[in-house]
Amino acid sequence: MTDPSDPTVADIPLVQLLTPAGVRTTSPEYAYDGSLPDIQDLFRDLVMTRRLDTEAFALQRHGELGLWPPALGQEAAQVGSARALRPQDFAFPTYRDHGVVLCRGEDPVHLLGIFRGSSLGGWDPSEHNVALPNIIIGAQTLHATGYAMALTLEGLVGTGDPERDAASIAYLGDGATSQGDFNEALDWAAVHQAPVVFFCQNNQYAISVPLERQTRVPISQRADGFGLPGVRVDGNDVLACHAVTTAALQRARDGQGPTLIEAVTYRMGPHTTSDDPTRYREAAEADVWRAKDAIERVRLHLVSEGVPAEWFAEVQAEADALGVHLREACQNIPEPDLAELFDHVHVDTTEETEQQRAEYVAWRDSLEGSVA
Repeated sequence: MTDPSDPTVADIPLVQLLTPAGVRTTSPEYAYDGSLPDIQDLFRDLVMTRRLDTEAFALQRHGELGLWPPALGQEAAQVGSARALRPQDFAFPTYRDHGVVLCRGEDPVHLLGIFRGSSLGGWDPSEHNVALPNIIIGAQTLHATGYAMALTLEGLVGTGDPERDAASIAYLGDGATSQGDFNEALDWAAVHQAPVVFFCQNNQYAISVPLERQTRVPISQRADGFGLPGVRVDGNDVLACHAVTTAALQRARDGQGPTLIEAVTYRMGPHTTSDDPTRYREAAEADVWRAKDAIERVRLHLVSEGVPAEWFAEVQAEADALGVHLREACQNIPEPDLAELFDHVHVDTTEETEQQRAEYVAWRDSLEGSVA
């Protein structure tokens, strides 16, 4: 099987700035201009994202979460793109983009609350400009496009002010590209030159359906049919993902319209904790991608640059502390008050809604002290 992450055999050039061996390389169009401390920060983000993911997976297996969608293997795509965002940019993540939520400054315990069934998200999207994770496949591409069109109408695009100009980014998987919402979003974004970046994490499978059964051409090539640029990037290379997304976002903020980015990566684990990937893929396939691990390649590079072992130990200690925080916080998430369901039915509460709330509260209170 052709390896879609090999830049020498891909149908479309694959942007890569850091090889699996940790060696910096160059691209004719894109460059990562961060310093060594910046790369260390990205490494820390990668490690924290993976720890969040593995802890949540374990919590689900211990019955503390009802479900969890693992992001193992996709950390570089999420961290690299999310760290390219400016504070005024708005991110629309999917249910698997834990690294995006983490990098935008949200407490990851909020994610646990969603999959514990205790909350609908638990944060104000406007606080850190990140929407609640979307589970309706592909719908967030339309949300991001509409938001981007509003940015243009509000005069927040193309002013030349780096503190003012803004863009949106829609995250999606390869499976979502088969949805009508995605194609509608590309069309609207292109026609209206909306300042939006479509960041597709091509992890090779839409649940159990492999990429070759979804499309006859690379996903990035679909951009041609809608009149917008498409870029293919090594999704396990955090530096390349950062560089490509930085350029696409700036293009959007400058008023030059949308971009479709295909980050070629691999979902190492199951689609969700209810899935068994051994039923539809060979172990040898995962072994090939394990050798391209996003964290290991950055670690190798940092070691070659003289970063001491003590620093890596400090990062590991931070990750351990995050694990403790997640385990303790998860078990202390309060049960939701179902009476709050009536708070957001209408902008202005109606008499009928108030009556229904009162009836529910009376029924709930009548059960106090009873034995189930």
